[in-house]
Amino acid sequence: MSRLALFLVFTGALWSTACASTQTAPGATSPSPAQPTAPVQPGAPAPAAVAVAAPAQPAAPAPSSAPLPPTATAQPAAPAESTAPAQPEPATPNDYAQPESWLCLPGHNAACEASQDATVIAGNGATKVEKFAPARAPSIDCFYVYPTVSRDPGVIATMQAEPEELTVVAQQFARFAQVCRPFAPLYRQFTLTALIARMSGQPLPAGNVDPKIGYHDVVDAWNYYLAHHNKGRGVVLIGHSQGSTVLIQLIKNEIEGKPAQKQLVSAILMGTRLQVPAGKDVGGDFASVPLCRSARQLGCAIAYASFRATAPPTATSLFGKPAGPGLEAACTNPAALAGGSGALHPYFATRRAIVEASAQVDWIKGKPIDTPFVSLPGMLTAECKKNDVGTYLAIAVHGDAGSPRAADIPGDVVVGGNVQAEWGLHLVDASLVMGDLIAVVRDQAAAYAHAKH
Repeated sequence: MSRLALFLVFTGALWSTACASTQTAPGATSPSPAQPTAPVQPGAPAPAAVAVAAPAQPAAPAPSSAPLPPTATAQPAAPAESTAPAQPEPATPNDYAQPESWLCLPGHNAACEASQDATVIAGNGATKVEKFAPARAPSIDCFYVYPTVSRDPGVIATMQAEPEELTVVAQQFARFAQVCRPFAPLYRQFTLTALIARMSGQPLPAGNVDPKIGYHDVVDAWNYYLAHHNKGRGVVLIGHSQGSTVLIQLIKNEIEGKPAQKQLVSAILMGTRLQVPAGKDVGGDFASVPLCRSARQLGCAIAYASFRATAPPTATSLFGKPAGPGLEAACTNPAALAGGSGALHPYFATRRAIVEASAQVDWIKGKPIDTPFVSLPGMLTAECKKNDVGTYLAIAVHGDAGSPRAADIPGDVVVGGNVQAEWGLHLVDASLVMGDLIAVVRDQAAAYAHAKH
């Protein structure tokens, strides 16, 4: 089995255990199932950065099988060696007062200053370049938790901003600078190195680590942000896959029922299985945060997992399923929050791949693309659907094989030339609706400003 295939298969059994073991808000249901995530993000000629759901905590080392040492003849037998695994030493907290602990921070925004210029390709093949400009004085903030992308050699990532982190931030988050001040902390996530080692039956890299270290880092970053940067401003939480899983826990443990809930503009939880009672918008994973049903609704959540309309979830799918009786995976369509179908405003990346996992795309026949993104008006529509397996965001592709523009999109997980349909379009959950999410956050920012006055 290839290194990539091992990675893709393994991610389905990972990290929510670690997040789930953090404190759960009273009365809340068990945390949403592990978010198996394949490489994240825009595929484009080259597919995007790897994003995996955070791993379940590493397996505890097995107790030694060596015989216990003999006891002295005249002394009582020594107690049997404990079979409980050694507890990891508490990790030293990060110092989020240091700009180096952030990927995006006002005044230190290198990761969020990557070009977001896009080539808009019409259905007839006509093109124009859309120049990107961040907002000069946005009224709200955005706080982003990125998926697992680190290839560091240990079990947990270092606090160094490497190409993997920079790429996924550029592809999934930097565009939000049009509507909010961007904040994106570095945190010590489980690495792809550890995931691949465990899946392939190899020893994990040495180290007895706290499985909740990444979550605690994000909590520390959040608290630092509130104390030193927020100053009463509204804030949007944004995550994908592992990042969404972390944010679900953050909302449950640190926001619901606390003063910060009044400042929650919305939570965008992409590529996750946020649980709600069947047919309802409130309850399940969250005690009081409802699903968003209007672009001017505040304090709500947008959550979805995308699949091709022609390949809905099946029994082997990794997303969209309920966690138990009476529950369902939340689906809110960013292009039509009130329900029904909506035309999408996607942005697909055209550069930099970390892992080859999706078919490459020739965006327009005979013409190179010079911008880091493309947008495809009229190409896609989406609608929340439900089948006997679960709920999902169904993506319909309206390509024209006779047009110079590409007739299909990237986003399928492909291993050995075969599409792994159980993943749906997880790789491009963010790309598919990026323009729609920007529009929603812009409207929510206006609603928040109005509500404050």
